[in-house]
Amino acid sequence: MPSWINGLPAETLPVTDRGLAYGDGLFETIAVKAGQPLLFERHLQRLATGCSRLAIAADQSLIRSELLAFAAQLGDGVMKLILTRGDSLRGYAPAPMAEPRRILQGSAAPAYPPAHAEQGVYLFQCLTRLSEQPLLAGLKHLNRLEQVLARSEWQDSAYAEGLMCDTSGRIIEGVYSNVFLIKEGVLLTADLSRCGVAGVMRAELLAQARMLGIGTEVRDIQWLDLEQADEVFLSNSVYGVWPVRGFAQLNWPVGPLTRKLQDIARALLDV
Repeated sequence: MPSWINGLPAETLPVTDRGLAYGDGLFETIAVKAGQPLLFERHLQRLATGCSRLAIAADQSLIRSELLAFAAQLGDGVMKLILTRGDSLRGYAPAPMAEPRRILQGSAAPAYPPAHAEQGVYLFQCLTRLSEQPLLAGLKHLNRLEQVLARSEWQDSAYAEGLMCDTSGRIIEGVYSNVFLIKEGVLLTADLSRCGVAGVMRAELLAQARMLGIGTEVRDIQWLDLEQADEVFLSNSVYGVWPVRGFAQLNWPVGPLTRKLQDIARALLDV
């Protein structure tokens, strides 16, 4: 399926685009099933939050309508929205009248091994650390070099994901997923007020758990928390939930609460 730029089929960008020059923008990666974007409202909410914090004056109604039209044409797969601040001349200062640019790309759904969801995955210990920047924390912004460096650390297919810490040593997330721990029936995930991406599946699972009466905590995660966890799993808005079987010298079973939340995620992604 051809890409769209500002609502029209196109494949080229001006070299003056600030997304290219500075990573000045945001993106959303959205699963599509039968022409419908999944977890759509949560994606739009995160995008709107990012636009507000970065002061990108994007037309949210227009973005919604374009995403729906693009998803209808895609049918099944994954669509990616890249929203840049638009064009400007040399220098960090944005042009006062810059028009945000909307780039839409479509692709087939990734063919992850079924064993990742059924039997669980193993995590690589990434040396690349996430820098702390509260102004950008939680946002799906275009500056992803930390994740690029982290993903380049391993090539062994035995590891499906890498675990990332911040510069203070707190456990934050996977390279492309959020991390959850379960201890004595309580669901724990990292505080993302300093760094990290606030995933839409993460938000949905926290909300679903609270509705089911499952205890939840969002706080700093230390190594001791990981060592003492009863269950560990990853979440992502494309694949749902992957149990974690092992990391370094640690191992966990695929426990009942992980399976319960995995079923919830699977239902959300299988409309």
